[in-house]
Amino acid sequence: MTDLATRVWNHRWKIDPIVRSLIDTDFYKLLMCQSVFRNKPDTTVTFSLINRSKHVPLAKLIDEGELREQLDHVRSLSLTRGESTWLRGNMFYGKRQMFRPDFMEWFEGLRLPPYHLERVGDQYELTFEGKWHEVMLWEIPALAILMELRGRAILDTMAKFELQVLYARAMTKIWEKIERLNQLDGLRIADFGTRRRHSFLWQDWCVQAMIEGLGPKFTGTSNCLIARLRDLEAVGTNAHELPMVYSALAGDDAALARAPYDVLADWHEEHDGNLRIILPDTYGTKGFLDRAPDWLAGWTGIRIDSGDPAVGAETAIDWWRSRGENPRDKLVIFSDGLDVEKIEELHRQFSGRVRVSFGWGTLLTNDFRGLVPGDALAPFSLVCKAVSADGRPTVKLSDNPEKAMGPADEVARYKRVFGVGEQERMEVVV
Repeated sequence: MTDLATRVWNHRWKIDPIVRSLIDTDFYKLLMCQSVFRNKPDTTVTFSLINRSKHVPLAKLIDEGELREQLDHVRSLSLTRGESTWLRGNMFYGKRQMFRPDFMEWFEGLRLPPYHLERVGDQYELTFEGKWHEVMLWEIPALAILMELRGRAILDTMAKFELQVLYARAMTKIWEKIERLNQLDGLRIADFGTRRRHSFLWQDWCVQAMIEGLGPKFTGTSNCLIARLRDLEAVGTNAHELPMVYSALAGDDAALARAPYDVLADWHEEHDGNLRIILPDTYGTKGFLDRAPDWLAGWTGIRIDSGDPAVGAETAIDWWRSRGENPRDKLVIFSDGLDVEKIEELHRQFSGRVRVSFGWGTLLTNDFRGLVPGDALAPFSLVCKAVSADGRPTVKLSDNPEKAMGPADEVARYKRVFGVGEQERMEVVV
C-alpha cells in the first residue's frame, strides 16, 4: 500500500500528473458520452467551471502555469490497449459489450480538445467548447485537477512528519466511519467521490478501506480506472447534463416540456435493468413525476441528488403507488452530500419500504475537515457544467434553489414551463 505522506512529500518534482488516464473518470460520463455520440453527434456545447464556494480563492492558491501543465498533460492522454480491452470486453451491469464498436473506435482515437483558461480576480475561468461528446469528457479531470492542486497548495506548507500525522488522522477518521456503516444490516453503498476527491491516491486508499471494512456491502466505484485496478464493479447511470442540453435545444415551450422525457426515451432504447435509473430533479422532482409517461414507472429506480432526500424518497414512493407499482421492488439511490449520520438515518427510514442504495461522494474521498489549522483542507463546492448548447443557455433548477443555474430570464421561463413554485433553500456543503 502506498505511503501517502511520503508520496505527497515527494510530489514536488516538475510535473506529477494528477490525471494519468482517460478512464480516470466516472462511469456515467462514458455511458452518457456513448449516448450523445449516437443521438446528438453534431451538437456544440460549452462547459464552464463554477466555484460555488467563493471564499476559496483558487487563483491565489493555484499557480496558473502548474494548472496549465496539468491540463496540457490530460490532452496528451489516449486509451491504452489494456484500457480499451477492459471497456470492450468487460461485463458491466451483467451486459457484455456495453460500449459499441463504433463508439470504441472513436474513443480509442480521442485526444481531448483545447481549453480556455483565464484568471479573473481570485478565481479562474476555465471553459471547454466543442462537439458535446468530446468536451463532456473534460468535466471530471478538470475538477480532479483543481481540487488536488488546491490540496497540494496547502500540503506544500507542511513538513514531512506533519504530513504523516495528517494522513494518519484522516485514515482513522474514514475507518471510524466505515466501522459505523458496517453495523447497518443490508447496507448497499458505492464510491461516488471522483470529481471532488482529495487526490487519486487518496480515493484509491478509501476504496481499498471500503473493500476491507464493508465486504459485500460495498458495491463498487464510479471511477473506471480504480474499478479496473481493484477488480470492482464500475457503477453509474446518467446525470443532469443530458436533460439540460436537450432542454436548451428545444425550439419552443412545448418542446421544452417534452425534453426531459425525450432524454430518457433515447436512454430506454440503449439500456435496461439497473441502468434505467431516473434522475428527476433537474427541473423539480414532483412536477417531473406528475407529468411522466407511464412507461417510466416501470424503470428500476430513482436517484435523489438535491433537496431533502427523505422528501424526495417519499415523493417517489407515492408516485410508484399511484402508477400501480410496488415500491418494495424499486431502487432509491441517495447521492447528495452524504455522510455517515445521514446514511444511517435514511437507511433506517427507508429499508424495507424500497431497495435502498447510497452513492457516497466528497465526504468519503475528501473529508479532511478539522485536520489542519483554519480548516484549510475542508472540501468545497466546485462544479463544471454545460452552460450552453448550440449557442443557447442551459438551465438547471434542482430541488434546491442554491444549486440552480442559468440566466435569470431563462430560469423564470423554465419555472413557468415546469410549474416550479417556491422551493426550500438548503446549504450546499459539497
